[in-house]
Amino acid sequence: MLHTLDLRGAIVPFSLLKVIREFKLMNPGEALEIFWSDPDTPADLFRILPDSAYEVENFEKTADQDPSYRIKLVKKQSVKSNQGGQK
Repeated sequence: MLHTLDLRGAIVPFSLLKVIREFKLMNPGEALEIFWSDPDTPADLFRILPDSAYEVENFEKTADQDPSYRIKLVKKQSVKSNQGGQK
């Protein structure tokens, strides 16, 4: 399933909260496509999402009239920790 967020023109802190919320609702293997206009947003995004949680499938500048960018992230399989105390 492909989830899409168009955050072009959105306020960055609020848009990052939307990304986190959408990402948490996704199942492993699903993709999230994000459009935005602020060139600094990817750096902020990569700071808030753990490296082990996603794979970048595509990252590009779009050919729109105004500068905008598109990234497609695929959620990775979550790794369960050993909470049973087994050795």
